[in-house]
Formats: sequence, structure tokens, C-alpha cells
Amino acid sequence: MALLYFINNIIYDKKMTGSSGSLQERFDNKTLFRLIWPLIIEQILTVTMGAVDTIMVSTVGESAISGVNIINNISNLLIITFTALTTGGAVVVSQYIGRKDSQNANIASRQLYYLVTAVSVIIMITVIILGQPIIRLIYGSIESDVMDASSVYFFITAFSFPFLASYSACAALFRAAGNSRITLLISILSNILNIAGNYFFIYHLGLGVAGAALSTLLSRILAAIILTYLLINNKTSQLNIKGLSNISFNRANIRSILNVGLPSGFEYSMFQFGRLLTQRLFAPFGTAALAANAIANVINSFSFMPGMAFGVALITVVGQCVGAGDYSEAKRYAEKILKIAWITLFILSASIMIFLDNLVGLFNLGPEASEMAKVFLRVHCISMAIGWVFSFALPSALKAAGDVKYVMIAGTISMWSVRVSAAYFLIYVIGTGPIGVWLAMGGDFFVRGICFLLRWLSGKWQYKNVIDE
Repeated sequence: MALLYFINNIIYDKKMTGSSGSLQERFDNKTLFRLIWPLIIEQILTVTMGAVDTIMVSTVGESAISGVNIINNISNLLIITFTALTTGGAVVVSQYIGRKDSQNANIASRQLYYLVTAVSVIIMITVIILGQPIIRLIYGSIESDVMDASSVYFFITAFSFPFLASYSACAALFRAAGNSRITLLISILSNILNIAGNYFFIYHLGLGVAGAALSTLLSRILAAIILTYLLINNKTSQLNIKGLSNISFNRANIRSILNVGLPSGFEYSMFQFGRLLTQRLFAPFGTAALAANAIANVINSFSFMPGMAFGVALITVVGQCVGAGDYSEAKRYAEKILKIAWITLFILSASIMIFLDNLVGLFNLGPEASEMAKVFLRVHCISMAIGWVFSFALPSALKAAGDVKYVMIAGTISMWSVRVSAAYFLIYVIGTGPIGVWLAMGGDFFVRGICFLLRWLSGKWQYKNVIDE
């Protein structure tokens, strides 16, 4: 955190404020720091829940590791719908806050909560009924022990989807108001419960994959209940969801949320579906390749989570500036945050390369899987250090301004024309083996990053509209 604050002050453009500081700052250095550092820790803790499950079930065997990873990948695709809606809600609410329209901000907040809850319940029921067919549809033929582990983990964690959705909605709303500390505290509590639950269910009761799933379920339930209660009774700002039980719908706010959420959801879905198609390429290479990919994914998730935090911060900062009609400030703050994000991810990538042996060694892999995981991560660290910020953080600034259709089109084209197509070409035509998936992913980073950077520099994002005048 000291490093982040140091970088923040180095990059800070003093020319914009003057030595006297006469220009009123919407987000000064301290405000940005208070917003971003809890987001970074929270994003890391979010990945920690999945990583802890993977580490602790690794004692059960490589089939358990593969099963948990498979379901985490599928779950990411299924929950994209309400994740996209929370993005839409955060953009709408942040713009209302920037406009100082607390009444519509609160109405939009309640509409978001209703939407994500309804969608997540539908997803939960679908998974409970069609769990195994969904796994076979996406991954095809996998070894029986991996299928057993996947099915158990999928069934139990499906019950957590409504709680994860309501938690995500409340967290997005707190962040839109600039309060990221409360979501950090709840995330810490949730992770402590998850680790304790894993220890009890896996090691003491011997429940294996089922134990990991149960602890995830319980921790998500607790987090959702607490954060919903806090947002209903929020006294630290004007944003709250009082009157949540008196269900009513506001068409204008729902339309605004969907105008951002639906294109985002389509883009997220295409991304995750394409990612799953490339992930299934590991299955023919055996359990070692699946386990190596699972561990590489866990480690690389930690590496880009700080970047995700900067993306979340961009929605709040750019959204509030755009809501106030101040596009010059939106551009200045966004470019400042992106610079800090790029430096941070470069340092993290270098650190992973230095401590690669130690990191992979945490997961009790066999020699073949361990070496493959190291190769995958070397490719990822290079591509992430160069292109990740522009390909995945910058789009958040575009979305916050309402330029969601461009993000959807550019992201979808890059995913299918580069990542998916190149992965199949490298593996089946060139014969690179499973490393082809990670090489194609790096190529996708560069292509989509260039597309989004050119869009930002063009300034066309300044002519979009999210909320009604």
C-alpha cells in the first residue's frame, strides 16, 4: 500500500491543480488512495476464496483440483448475467451521485437489487436441475473422478448464487458511492469463515470437494446478509436501499441499468464462453494438463486482481465525473489511474517470475503438471505486464461513460478472432500443445488493448448518454 501511495504521488499532475491548490478536486490523491487500496485487497481476497478451495482440496488429489477449477470456470460464465447488471447499476448510480440526485440514485439501487436477485434464482434452479449436462456440454468427455468432483462442487455452490448476487449488488453500490472500505471488511470476514469452514469440513469431517463447496456457500450467505443490512441502514452517505421490501419497479431506471448491463453481459458472456472453449482444449492432454492450467489460473488471478480493482475504481470516478458533465476531469482521472495500474501490474508480473518455483510449489502438483504450470505463467506474465491494463481496465472507463456497445463489439471480435481461433490453430495446426491456449490469450490482450486505447484517444466516448436528463 505504501508503494501504491508513492506511485500515486509521483504521477499526480500538479500542473492541473497549481501550487496553491486553488482548483477544487473531485478526487484528490487521498480520496483516490482511500478508494483504491481497499479495492485491491478486496479483489485479491475474492480470488483467495477460490484459491483456498483449490489449495485445501489439493490434498484430496489432482482430480479434486481439476473439478473445482472446472466449476469455477463454468460458474464464472453463469453468473456473468448478474455481474453485468451490477456493472450497469454501478454506472447508473455513480452518474446520479455525480449529478447529486440522491432520490434517483436510491431508486436505481433498489431496482438493481431486484434484478440481480431474480436472475440469480433462475440460474440456481437451472444448475440444480441440469448440473451434469452443463458440464458435459462445455467440457465434453472428462475422466470419471473429475466429473464426480465437479458435479458435487457445482450442485452445492449453486445454492450460493442468489447470495453472491445480492452481495455483488450491494458491494457495487457502496463502491459507486466511493465507500470501498466496508466491502473490504465484509470480504475479510467472508474469507476467514471460508478458510475455517474448509479446515473443518475437509480435514475434520473428510468431506473433500463437498466440504470446500459448503464453506463457500456459508461464507457467501453471511456476506450477503450483512452487506444488505448495512446498505438498508446506511447512515454514512445518502445512498441506501430503504423500503426494499416494498417492491416497485421504475422503468426509466431499469432501462438505464439494462442499457449498460445487457451489452456488458453479452460481452462478458462471449468472453467467458470463448474462454471455456479454450479451457476444454486441456482435457485431451490429461489430468496433469488440467491441473497445471488450474494452478496457473489461480496464480495469475492473484496477479491481475489489482488491475481489476483499478477497473472498479474507474467506474466510480469516471461515472461521477460524467454524471456531473465534467469530461475533462473524467479523462484526467482515468489516465492517472491507468498509469498507476500499469506500473502496479508490471511490478507484480516481475515478482511472479522471480518467485515462480515457490508459488507453484504450494500446490502439491506432480513434476509434469508443475513444469507445465511454470511455462503457462511465464507466457502470461509477459503479456499481462504489457497489455492487460489497456485490454481490461480501460474498458471500465468507457463503460462508465456509457460507451458500452463499442466495448461489447471490440471485445467480442477480439475474443473469437484472436483468442479462440488462434488457440485452436496453434494446438491442432502448429502442434504447440496446451501452451497454445496461453499464447493465444496473450495475443488477445494486445489486440483488444489497441482497440480500446484508440477509442479512448478518439474521444467518441464523450458523446454517450446513460441516464435521462
